[in-house]
Amino acid sequence: MAALLEVDDLTKTYDGTVRALDSLAVSLEPGVIGLVGANGAGKSTFFRILLGLTRPDSGTVVVDGIDVGLDPIGVRTRLGYMPEHDCLPTDQSAADVVSMLGEIAGLPARAARQRASDVLDLVGLDEARFRPIEGFSTGMRQRAKLAQALVADPKLVLLDEPTAGLDPQGRHEMLDLVRRLGTFGISVIMATHLLDDVQTTCDQVVMIDAGRLVASGRTEELLHTTGVVRVDTAGRGTDLLAALAGREATLLADGTVEVPVTGDDDLDAIVAAVADAGLPLHGLTSQRSSLDDVFLADHAAGLT
Repeated sequence: MAALLEVDDLTKTYDGTVRALDSLAVSLEPGVIGLVGANGAGKSTFFRILLGLTRPDSGTVVVDGIDVGLDPIGVRTRLGYMPEHDCLPTDQSAADVVSMLGEIAGLPARAARQRASDVLDLVGLDEARFRPIEGFSTGMRQRAKLAQALVADPKLVLLDEPTAGLDPQGRHEMLDLVRRLGTFGISVIMATHLLDDVQTTCDQVVMIDAGRLVASGRTEELLHTTGVVRVDTAGRGTDLLAALAGREATLLADGTVEVPVTGDDDLDAIVAAVADAGLPLHGLTSQRSSLDDVFLADHAAGLT
């Protein structure tokens, strides 16, 4: 599959000292992508570069085959953007605002009005589309921002903290909308610091910290790169530790041994060690990692 986004050696500093992005390099396929990092990690700077609103010190960004540095307007015609904070005029109706932004993006007036109706229906604001935005709840305002990001039929939508300020129900509904965008052929990059949102919604993940790449890849692959196996040898945990000499392992209070694994080869090696030592194997349970585990493990590895 052709890459949707190619980033190579992307670096951006502010005031000559604050490095927002540090030699970032990543290649992403079309789909729903989670851009994960704490506040100040470089997510907003990355979006600003994608949108052509700021230039990097070095490096390149190619979106759908177009180099942002060479043709920022051409790239922007393929992008939709949902800011984190309130940005829409509140004294106008959602239908008027979204259709106006559709016209600004180049749609004829009638097509913009029809497209606005379609996307407001998609995000669940069909019945409220003629109401002033000032009367909207936080969740409705987030949906209106998503609608305006979709009105020009972009190839890629950038969502900046789309669940910010939402209650649990509103957060669930917003994430469901994000998942559905992928079924319409619209790719998404969702910037967030909430790893749970990414794990349940995105099929690809990019993790950054202090402007540096921590990890990237398909979500399922990252979740399988780390984890633990708990081995029950009927009270002979000390013997198993000896059999696993040279491998990280922990004897737990209940007598079982917990061993970090990074794939099926590690699991096979553990079973072979049990058999070679002549130990009874009463239980072997595995626990998949979470994206929190992946982030912490890769972040720690980067510090060593």
